[in-house]
Amino acid sequence: MKIGMRKPSLKKRISARTSIKRQVVHRAGLKMPKGYGWVRNPKRYAYNKVYHRTTFDIFKLIKKLFK
Repeated sequence: MKIGMRKPSLKKRISARTSIKRQVVHRAGLKMPKGYGWVRNPKRYAYNKVYHRTTFDIFKLIKKLFK
């Protein structure tokens, strides 16, 4: 498990927002309600919960500094 700053990736950022799979799920109305990730995939939910608590995003840090 990673601890510390997350390495930013512009390529991954763009592909996540322009993904065809994401567009299809979003337009079909198959989204789970917010906070129900543990129902769909409990293992991924637990991993993401720990990952986001042990790492930080450099862009959010910069945003807080200049706010």
